Amino acid sequence: MAGMTNTSTTIESSPIVCYAPTMITTNGVWQGDNPLDYSLPLFILQLTMVVVITRVLVYVLKPLRQPRVIAEILGGIILGPSVLGRSEKMAQIIFPLRSVMVLETMANIGLLYFLFLVGVEMDLAVIRRTGRKAISIALGGMILPFIIGCTFSLIMQRGDSTHPGTFVLFLGVALAVTAFPVLARVLAELKLINTEIGRIAMSSALVNDICAWVLLALAIALAETSSSSLTSVWVILSSAAFVVVCIFLVRPAIMWMVRRTPEGEPFSDFYICLILTGVMISGFITDAIGTHSVFGAFVFGLIIPNGPLGVTLIEKLEDFVSGLLLPLFFAISGLKTDVRQVGDFKVWRNLMLVIILACSGKVAGTTAVAYFYNMPIREGITLGLLMNTKGLVEMIVLNVGKDQKVIDDASFSIMVISALIMTGLIAPLVTAIYRPARRSVAYKRRTIQKSKPDAELKVLTCIHTPRNVPTIINLLEASHPTRRSPICVYVLHLVELTGRASAMLIVHNTRKSGRPALNRTQAQSDHIINAFENYEQHALTGSVSVQPLTAISPYNSMHEDICHLAQEKRVAFIIIPFHKQQTVDGGMESTNPAFRTINQNLLANAPCSVGILVDRGLSGSTRLAANQVSHNIAVLFFGGPDDREALAYALRMSEHPTITVTVMRFIPGDDASRAATVEPSREPGDPRVLTVITDAEQDKQLDEEYINDFRSKTANSESITYTERIVNNGEETVASIRAIETVHDLYIVGRGQGMISPLTAGLTDWSECPELGAIGDMLASSDFAATSSVLVVQQYVGLGPQHESPATPDSPTAPDLDEQLNAGLHQQRQQPGKGQNAFNL
Repeated sequence: MAGMTNTSTTIESSPIVCYAPTMITTNGVWQGDNPLDYSLPLFILQLTMVVVITRVLVYVLKPLRQPRVIAEILGGIILGPSVLGRSEKMAQIIFPLRSVMVLETMANIGLLYFLFLVGVEMDLAVIRRTGRKAISIALGGMILPFIIGCTFSLIMQRGDSTHPGTFVLFLGVALAVTAFPVLARVLAELKLINTEIGRIAMSSALVNDICAWVLLALAIALAETSSSSLTSVWVILSSAAFVVVCIFLVRPAIMWMVRRTPEGEPFSDFYICLILTGVMISGFITDAIGTHSVFGAFVFGLIIPNGPLGVTLIEKLEDFVSGLLLPLFFAISGLKTDVRQVGDFKVWRNLMLVIILACSGKVAGTTAVAYFYNMPIREGITLGLLMNTKGLVEMIVLNVGKDQKVIDDASFSIMVISALIMTGLIAPLVTAIYRPARRSVAYKRRTIQKSKPDAELKVLTCIHTPRNVPTIINLLEASHPTRRSPICVYVLHLVELTGRASAMLIVHNTRKSGRPALNRTQAQSDHIINAFENYEQHALTGSVSVQPLTAISPYNSMHEDICHLAQEKRVAFIIIPFHKQQTVDGGMESTNPAFRTINQNLLANAPCSVGILVDRGLSGSTRLAANQVSHNIAVLFFGGPDDREALAYALRMSEHPTITVTVMRFIPGDDASRAATVEPSREPGDPRVLTVITDAEQDKQLDEEYINDFRSKTANSESITYTERIVNNGEETVASIRAIETVHDLYIVGRGQGMISPLTAGLTDWSECPELGAIGDMLASSDFAATSSVLVVQQYVGLGPQHESPATPDSPTAPDLDEQLNAGLHQQRQQPGKGQNAFNL
């Protein structure tokens, strides 16, 4: 240590850390070892703390619609010197200085592979198709904040900065960049991803991302200049040479691997291992050149061709890298952020100036370009706010700048905090400023029963996976689309909103036939769309029109997208799959519990009639040409609006020349009638008894009228059989249904919500899925009708004239009335008023 006295002042002021190469794994606490003195147990503890704190913050911030990057950076700040690190003892135990090298190395490996995946998922062809408007908005949103950042950097810059010119460039890039993956998440949370402003924002952010990478490479090259002024030139030329080699040598080699693998066969482990090693080699080369290792990984990802290889790589890496390793990088950024550095008033003033000037600059630039393209001012401001979304690229810029000694600790802390504040404010600001007019034109044909026989029937079909497709297509074909009464089908692929940018790209990409899918979700979407387009082509000309759409939402709010689309498109009927599917042995197993929540929410809020399809296969030709489908359909009629709606749908199906319909009406016997008479046991004088009896009598009268009308219309039809069964209780009802269970391949039943009937008494006590109603749940159970599909229908019942008027954001009438009705004796099903307000952002 004596020699240390002759070293420079800089080295003397730097901390000295001693590493023991043998202290990797411990011999165990029983040997007297402290696990935290060894690098591997300490790293495992650090990683666990980072992931746990990040996930807790994600859960806490979820109601505020904050993207995951906010939670990840906040988690690092909490673990860092700003919160827990204030205790030096805690900092020395959990994050000692000797562990930083291991932690940063693993964080950079995670960052390396994450940016490789970003490159794999990014389709450069999309940029060519974005159009002049998106490119102009992206550039307009970058130039002004870049100039403001460069100007303001002169205020923030310290006099002892070693790279005064490069500091200007780094700060300008950090303020001008837009985070594409984070923006996609914000748009999805705000239900704007399928709107015009959402598409423009996504396209502009993609262009912005590419520009940011070019500027980042330039900033890094300039940051690493030495005494020779030619160093930057050599760095830039070497980086350009690396890109050329990747495009003209490495990409053809990867294409050769793809051609060597037969279609449908998995890629060999050797090829996958070779590509994953190539990521590390690319990172090593660009790091040696002087750019940065992440630049090499990103470029290597860009040259991976879209298709099965990209899908395989994403599936193998994304969850592990995004869920486990990437939070380490954001945690490192938080650990480097010390709020105490932003201590005096002058620094806080600078922080507020950064936030205000950067945000206003991007908003002003974006609004000016948007106004040039005749967009409303409010939409331009909203677009500018959305383009202020920060995330990964800015964190990379700041971390590289700090590592290169271009950005000091105070400036780094200021920029990290400003990124948090800017991104965190976007969701509430956009919600407050941008309220798109989502007032649907009032329409009366919200049910099949009210639809005109010679008018177009609009149906919204919801699809989770391609497995749902064949039965739904056969059901639509059985609905007898003709030129006189065509069917317009809106096919909605339901995709869960996750933290993946890859899920967002299926909305952004323009699907073209023959174009390889970018990932599994897009592959499923393409498969679904192709199947329905094939159905449209083979159907009778002019009888079927198909419009494919995608809804990306968290499962708990996905019903809002379905309801809004149904109201916007003025559909009469929504078909959604049951949450259970049939197994090989004929049983029913749950696919995803969240699907059941979607169905329940949809039944409670739908603005039209809903049908839940229990899919056990619907036999019939899949060629979908006319007169090639043969089905035996049974309608079980007990009475009530839902059963009338089921009968109306069956009436339409009966017009198909090769479909036979059996209507079985269940009539209460003498015992059931006596039981129904005594049932309302209320206190004398209770006015609610009269209400119940009146409602029951009114429903019975409507049932009789509709049945008589149905029988008169179908009196001469050979395809319809009408029978009546007199039953007295639930047991006799079940016995009557079981007697015909092998004859039919589709049952259509009403949900029977709010109906109290002695004919189904006792059935609800054993009900597994009450959302299907007593009869629907019995038909869907594993021990019944193993070969028959079931369609459980709920008719839309409005609350009166006010429900026929357009919904407005500030209209509390429908929900309030709904709560009052629910407080009554008869349990009125929830009405769409509650769901409609959720869509008016």
